[in-house]
Amino acid sequence: MKQKQDILSALDVVILIKIVALDKTPWLQIDLADSLNISQSEVSKSLQRLNRARLISSMKGEKIIRRQNILDLLQYGVRYMIPQWPGPITRGMPTAHAGPPLASIIRSSEAYVWPYGRGKVRGQSIVPLYPTVPEAASKDAKFYEIIALVDALRVGRAREQQLGMVELKKRILNGEFDN
Repeated sequence: MKQKQDILSALDVVILIKIVALDKTPWLQIDLADSLNISQSEVSKSLQRLNRARLISSMKGEKIIRRQNILDLLQYGVRYMIPQWPGPITRGMPTAHAGPPLASIIRSSEAYVWPYGRGKVRGQSIVPLYPTVPEAASKDAKFYEIIALVDALRVGRAREQQLGMVELKKRILNGEFDN
C-alpha cells in the first residue's frame, strides 16, 4: 500500500493562526469553519495535517498548541512555502507593515492591501493566504493582527520581517495583543 505524503497548505496556516488567535478560548471544528467561512470537512483535513506536522495535538481530550513549533514554521518556512509579491494598486484591507500592529511602528507611504470590497485603503495588492481571510479578519482583531504579521514575513524586507517576528512572538508565546 502506497503511503500518502502530507503537505501543509496556505489554508492550514490560516486555520493554525485562527487557533492561536483563540488562545485559551475553547473551540470546535464548526467554530473554525464558521469564523473562517470554510467547510467543516476542510477544517477536519487541515487539523489532521497540523497534528501530523506536530503543530497541534490532543492529549486526553485537551487540545495542545505547540507554540514554538508554530513560530519556527512562520519564521523559517512561510515565506518559502507561500511566497507573495506585491501586485497592482487596488482598494482593500491593510496587511503586512500597513496592517496592525506594524502600522503603528513603521511609518510608510506605501501600503499593502488584500483586495476587499469593503476596504478603505489603496495600496499594492497582496493575495491573502486564503480567499476568506479579509472577511474573517474584519470580524476578529486578534486573528487580523497575526495574519497581517505573517504577511510581513511573506512580503516584507528584512526590517519588516524582524519586527514582524518580535510581534508574533509576543502574540504566539505570550498571548499579548494590542486590543
